[in-house]
Amino acid sequence: MTHIVVLGAGYSGQLAANLAARQDGVSVTLVNERYRFVERVRLHQVAAGQDLRERDLGELLAGTGARLVVDRVTRIDPDAKRVELASGEPLAYDVLIYALGSRADLDSVPGAAEHAHGVASAEQAVALRERASSAGTATVVGGGLTGIEAATELAESLPSLKVRLVTGDGLGERLSERGRRHLRRVFDRLGIDVRERVLVERVRADGVVLAGGEHVPSDLVVWTTGFTVPSLATEAGLAVDARGRMLVDETLRSTSHQDVYAVGDAASVHRADGQELRMAWATGLPVAQQAVRAILARRAGRNPRPVRFRYLNQCISLGRRDALIQFVHGDDSPREAVLTGRIAALYKEMIVRTALTVQRHPAVPTSF
Repeated sequence: MTHIVVLGAGYSGQLAANLAARQDGVSVTLVNERYRFVERVRLHQVAAGQDLRERDLGELLAGTGARLVVDRVTRIDPDAKRVELASGEPLAYDVLIYALGSRADLDSVPGAAEHAHGVASAEQAVALRERASSAGTATVVGGGLTGIEAATELAESLPSLKVRLVTGDGLGERLSERGRRHLRRVFDRLGIDVRERVLVERVRADGVVLAGGEHVPSDLVVWTTGFTVPSLATEAGLAVDARGRMLVDETLRSTSHQDVYAVGDAASVHRADGQELRMAWATGLPVAQQAVRAILARRAGRNPRPVRFRYLNQCISLGRRDALIQFVHGDDSPREAVLTGRIAALYKEMIVRTALTVQRHPAVPTSF
């Protein structure tokens, strides 16, 4: 019996545990800090005041035979092949799958940790919702997909809230021309003010200070620029990149420890052409499947297949009644084709629901 320990029950970790536990001759322990599965791609909805159904991890694992341990990982000892938990219980493994994900980087700019609200965890989203309900103005810092979704969701759900987006790039700069035009129309319709190509130098209780000294007043600051990963892999002596993401080979195995695999945001995964895959659940789900299959192949004495990955689209919510589906080339660069409006919103909702369905049926092929 091969004992696989999975650290983290986000999209990647939950799928990896579910898929591995269904195999003969394998036992699985899934370690997570909470009992609840967090649909991270919906946290901007929570922040805007919408009530969403809670998903119990035990329910998602039902019938698989996987063991759930609700605890916090404090240390990994790859030489002893053991994980230490906050409760003091040591957990031995034959194979470790590292899937601890990422969190908002609130330490990159002075004052962000003290005065800004992230939207990368359930706790942050709830705190943001409570603050937004009484705020008059909100400044969303960061023009990536998370920032765009947060700004539009807040503006639509809370029409009395004046929303501003501050970004170091142009609005939707990585989208096609058609995608950018639609994004502008939506921002204009929702009354979202945009400050482009400016950098935030400091966050204060009364707003943000831009490079150059300009103070932009705001009752609420939402921080969506940059993500960081846990330091456990670095502290354990596992090979990591400059950002602390675990370095893996073409089969998702650690480049320094052959009994450790990494998936999701905490892993630095590359395509065959050398391109690093972006942090996203659309990346994490198929990569988690491939990691488990690599483990099973080696267990059976076969050579695992290298990572095969191509992107299809980027799905961006623009409130509940609009969205932007940006179709992309395999390397994630934009095609000119987009889908917008109500049909795009339904498409995005279908994709999000599919991601949850895959947790119950982990062998279903995934490509988003």
